[in-house]
Amino acid sequence: MELNHTHDASVKSWLASANEAGADFPIQNLPFGVFRRRGSGEAFRGGVAIGDQIIDLAAAASAGLFEGLPQVAAQAGGAPVLNDLLAMGPVAWRALRHALFAALRHDADARTVGTLHGCMVAQIEAEHAVPTRVANYTDFYTSIHHARNVGRVIRPDDPLTPNFQWLPIAYHGRASSVVVSGTPFHRPMGQAMPPGAKAPVYGPCARLDFELEMGFYIGPGNAMGEPIPLAKAEDHIFGMCLLNDWSARDHQFWEMAPLGPFLGKNFCTSVSPWIVTMEALAPYRVPFAHPADEPQPLAYLDAPANREHGGVDVQLEVLLETGTHRARGVAPDRLSATSFRHQYWTIAQMVTQHTVGGCNLTTGDLLGTGTISGPTPPEAGAIVELSRGGTVAIDLPGTGEQRRFLEDGDNVILHGWCEKPGAARIGFGRCSGQVQPAIAG
Repeated sequence: MELNHTHDASVKSWLASANEAGADFPIQNLPFGVFRRRGSGEAFRGGVAIGDQIIDLAAAASAGLFEGLPQVAAQAGGAPVLNDLLAMGPVAWRALRHALFAALRHDADARTVGTLHGCMVAQIEAEHAVPTRVANYTDFYTSIHHARNVGRVIRPDDPLTPNFQWLPIAYHGRASSVVVSGTPFHRPMGQAMPPGAKAPVYGPCARLDFELEMGFYIGPGNAMGEPIPLAKAEDHIFGMCLLNDWSARDHQFWEMAPLGPFLGKNFCTSVSPWIVTMEALAPYRVPFAHPADEPQPLAYLDAPANREHGGVDVQLEVLLETGTHRARGVAPDRLSATSFRHQYWTIAQMVTQHTVGGCNLTTGDLLGTGTISGPTPPEAGAIVELSRGGTVAIDLPGTGEQRRFLEDGDNVILHGWCEKPGAARIGFGRCSGQVQPAIAG
């Protein structure tokens, strides 16, 4: 995607909070989500984040702020879910984003400023829902560093599966348990095989884990039997979010013989409220390549554009807030930090692999990137890596506590942002979820 005037870092907004240093939502971002006033009982509707405010797309469309394609797109985006907007495709997405950018510029005319200001709701007053109607959720496994770290826990002598360097591996997840950031969930029950035991035991998960991931949403789908070529894959991707694929490791490792994850993964997946569009991410695209001495992608997973700028440099961090942190009023401890640029496969390659056999993606589908881990130990994207399978305690300096896996009351917080010289910093907000005690059954 080429850079354009909406990426100009020198442009400011008439909304002062959008110009604050370190803010997630400057005028160069404009991410999409769905919201309503907290506790109001109002219908959810589409909105766009700017500074500390949300633009109500339905209200903006009703106020006659836009004309032509941007107006049609705003009407679609004002629905309770964003599926209709996503189905319109990149031309409509770009038209609406550019119209919003023009209306928010510091030099917008007084009438536009007054109209748009009347269509805003403070973020602090809002609550959110999952942005799309997610019919299908697929989770990939595309960090070679994560694969090796976890593989050493399960298969110390042969940590990397033979197929990993040849294709983006994935499993079909459970769409019904995808929840928006801030939604608490219960520790899952299930079977596990204790070390050295001859029979499994049933009970609450003893090795509950987070997974630092990103998600991306499908715009226009494809017909069944018609693969999406790599060169066209990003035409089908609306944007990206933060994603936490909570994992019951003891249940997962027992049940994954010989099939993929089931109860170990289906109890909860958390997503951030805001979708940062691929256009907003354009300044942060980076080259993609496998090391020269490793297998190179097969022809259908290779294209010049993917090599030139298939990667995305998103900075990521994981924070842990325990009950003790909250009781003492101290800040959460950082567990890890890394970048999405380290993934072994690109999001375009994930889409192409997903459809190469004829699978039909549908508008609003959610695809997870798999755990994001970097090349060094502090960049691990899951606690099973940080604790080396639970054999090493992780210190929490803020409270003096330790963790090997997550405990009840723990709140895991993911943050993501992009920044570099010459470009405006843009952020993804946060994705959080708190562990509640198991419900025995």
